[in-house]
Amino acid sequence: MAPELTPILDRRLVIVTGKGGTGKTTVAAALAVAAARQGRSVLIAEVGGQEQVPQFISPGHPPVGYAGSELIPGLTSIHIDPHEALAEYLGLQLRVRGLVDLVMRNKGFAQLLNAAPGWRELITLGKVWHLAQMQDAGRPRYELIVVDAPATGHGLTFLDVPRVVGNAVRAGPLRGHAHLVEELILDPEQTLLLPVALAEELPARETAELVQRAQSDIGIAIDRVVVNAVAPPPFPPGVPDDLDTRLHAIDDAVALGGLPRPSVLATCASYLRARHQLNAGYVEQIRRDCDRPLVILPYCPGGITGAGPLADFAEPILAAGGLPA
Repeated sequence: MAPELTPILDRRLVIVTGKGGTGKTTVAAALAVAAARQGRSVLIAEVGGQEQVPQFISPGHPPVGYAGSELIPGLTSIHIDPHEALAEYLGLQLRVRGLVDLVMRNKGFAQLLNAAPGWRELITLGKVWHLAQMQDAGRPRYELIVVDAPATGHGLTFLDVPRVVGNAVRAGPLRGHAHLVEELILDPEQTLLLPVALAEELPARETAELVQRAQSDIGIAIDRVVVNAVAPPPFPPGVPDDLDTRLHAIDDAVALGGLPRPSVLATCASYLRARHQLNAGYVEQIRRDCDRPLVILPYCPGGITGAGPLADFAEPILAAGGLPA
């Protein structure tokens, strides 16, 4: 029996990360759509260089930018640009927009920013924290915020910056704000890190390293791992497991109606079986190395776009217990 897990929708902030190409943006979009369809007010925030989420959820939707836009009822998407977030932060601190514009246009300030490590991550997470504090009529404006975080290689640095800045800066508003962001990131009641892996060698290895370092170096909660694009069993029920072997034994001259030659079918069947076995092996490796319940998502050859298919795709992620093995 799989352990009972806290439902994802009980969190305020879900940060989705994973090695590039694992489908983390699709998973983030699916989770946000499913939550909105359950009546939650949801924000999905992209922090990468290029917007992708709007086209997954609402194909043809114009870019949402830093101002954000509602994609479907209850779901708003925003693309957090660190320069715009910094200008907003300085505006809140200095309260003089003209002065902020002068600072942001100053070449010396721009050079300082380029040389300063970590400011993009800190200001981006600061914007996420600010969005989490926003209220309408005494209630949170967004009941759930989903962050499509940087890929695994940069994701841990992204999440650890508030602690680093808090330790480096002795006093002042920056230290205070970094501490508030760190508190949100490390609160297991509010925040969950959701790794997305593929059942392949490099993603499996990187995911195990991510889980270990996220726990030991940062302390952020991880209670499940998503394994995406897992090949299904190769043959339908009732079909012999050695179908490919049987097809190889058939003379290629045998006519199979409108079907390809037996050797072609045998090669395809062998590939499907090998792919399924490969994925199954790495699923077990991820389960063992990460020591977390797994959410298994199927391989979808044509990809997934549109709110309806994304909501269906997210159903296993939202399950509180009895997760598929």
